[in-house]
Amino acid sequence: MLQITDLTFRMMGRPLFEEASAVVPEGMKVGLVGRNGTGKTTLFRLITGDLAPDGGSIELPKGLRIGQVAQEAPGTEQTLMEVVLAADTERAALLAEAETATDPDRIAAIHTRLADIDAHSAEARAGAILSGLGFDAEAQQRPCSTFSGGWRMRVALAAVLFSAPDLLLLDEPTNYLDLEGTLWLENYVQRYPHTVIVISHDRDLLNATTNAILHLENRKLTFYRGNYDQFARTRAEKIMLATKMAEKQAAQRRHMEAFVERFRYKASKARQAQSRLKALERMAAVEVPVDTAVQPIHLPSPERQPASPIIAMEGVSVGYADAAPVLSRLSLRIDNDDRIALLGANGNGKSTFAKLVAGRLGELDGRITRADKLKIAMFAQHQLDDLVPEQTPYDHVRALMPDQPEAKVRARVAQMGLGGDRMDTKAKDLSGGERARLLIGLVTFEAPHLLILDEPTNHLDIDSRAALADALNDYRGAVILISHDRHLIEACAERLWLVHDGTVRPYDEDMEAYKRLILKGPEKTTDETGAANAQNRSSKEKRKQAAAKRAEFAPLKKRIAVLEKRIEKAQQEIIGIDAEMTKPDVLADSQKIIDLSKKRSGLENDIANWEEEWMTLSAEYEEAMADA
Repeated sequence: MLQITDLTFRMMGRPLFEEASAVVPEGMKVGLVGRNGTGKTTLFRLITGDLAPDGGSIELPKGLRIGQVAQEAPGTEQTLMEVVLAADTERAALLAEAETATDPDRIAAIHTRLADIDAHSAEARAGAILSGLGFDAEAQQRPCSTFSGGWRMRVALAAVLFSAPDLLLLDEPTNYLDLEGTLWLENYVQRYPHTVIVISHDRDLLNATTNAILHLENRKLTFYRGNYDQFARTRAEKIMLATKMAEKQAAQRRHMEAFVERFRYKASKARQAQSRLKALERMAAVEVPVDTAVQPIHLPSPERQPASPIIAMEGVSVGYADAAPVLSRLSLRIDNDDRIALLGANGNGKSTFAKLVAGRLGELDGRITRADKLKIAMFAQHQLDDLVPEQTPYDHVRALMPDQPEAKVRARVAQMGLGGDRMDTKAKDLSGGERARLLIGLVTFEAPHLLILDEPTNHLDIDSRAALADALNDYRGAVILISHDRHLIEACAERLWLVHDGTVRPYDEDMEAYKRLILKGPEKTTDETGAANAQNRSSKEKRKQAAAKRAEFAPLKKRIAVLEKRIEKAQQEIIGIDAEMTKPDVLADSQKIIDLSKKRSGLENDIANWEEEWMTLSAEYEEAMADA
């Protein structure tokens, strides 16, 4: 169990945590969410001990193994397989010792321990993880130094997953993954047997993998049960309830202040007036969570659309060398209102196809027909480096509007979601999300007929991703989207094209079918099937034991379910009481107000007691099921 108590921490004088407290039961899958810059990554560094808190404490069980992705990707001459295998330090140490040990008892102990940690299957397990993250058998034997930084980060992720720590910390793990790798990771985390805390802006990943949300807001931590969608609903209800309570309190305050103002100097009412003055002083203000609105994203639409198709391909091939095309047999059309998402693993040619459509890469063979005066805009992550570090967003837009008055230039920057002082902040000092907003605004400045977006969400938080989806749906032009964010694809794309086997073709199934296709993987060989059958036979007894274990703990699970229902019912009763207390006839009846307040206080105490019991029993049940 991870226990955070009254955590206080400042970074360069800025408070990130002020007496923040939370408990994460063992075995939970927790999403750590909050706006960019609130301190989520800092919290990870505090948990691992890389930073020391200014106040409070973070307590972890003794001997707990913590794992997180290395900040620097490995660039050694070791093969990918060697790097991943080395992450299991106990196995590596035992194998090294086995080479030199001479004492028979110690040799026996070493081999017993190797058997206990399933060392004989290590290469198979490491290979499966690497394969899921996009490395085939040949790539797994290549040196890390031959891969780019993004691919090396995948190796670092594979290494920490292979080490199977008791507490797995994942900080934006999908930033270096394609959609296929993201779907595999989602499935892997679902089955992971230990505690996981993941920082992610991928709503689908959080919904699929987490059973709790830890929300960082206003330098405090709040623990919510359920996945991200449940958290969003609960928090919205909490804000609505707090708003109603604040309004009710404001009405009470106005009533009491009016009484005091009217009767404080009247002798017969002076005592009552003084009593109300003291009550006003004791009245604690109801805090309403601030739901800061995210600036919308505006994509200028073309004034007039060319006739469809805006692009037509007939037998086209494309690549970087005449003798080795990356894609061929391309016979496709793009209409002026198409919303197309490209599917396919990294390395299959999605970006190559995007460059072909954008005109940045010429065809090797075949014919492409483009509409007259067709304007195409393309956004790609590497273009963030094209921003001038010392120039502000205002400076970047001013260069495109040299003859316009300042007010119009600033209005255009504001449309990009960069208002206030952010439009006068140097690009190098903007956050990743702000730079992405600026670049999207610059590439779409001329209102293109076709917009190509290659991984536009890497630096956007959940709310900004929703703003991008809204902007794309309002945009009256064609869109080609490459993204690992399934939520964005499902919200915006109307057609799916699969980039696979050296070509691009329409994919007529939906995203759920594609997920099943990815997780199914290649067909197994006869030897692999035989090994799997043997594994199934050896696992049969384990499943029987697990079933017995579940039966043994069924009453515990039933009690947990009862507590959850009680908590939910009590929360609904509180909402009803708060609604009742806002009615004018109730406000006029002081005894009724007292009775309802007492009932509400009792319900809050019950909820606190039930939630404490729920956390204890849930941790006990999760531990039992993990052992099973």
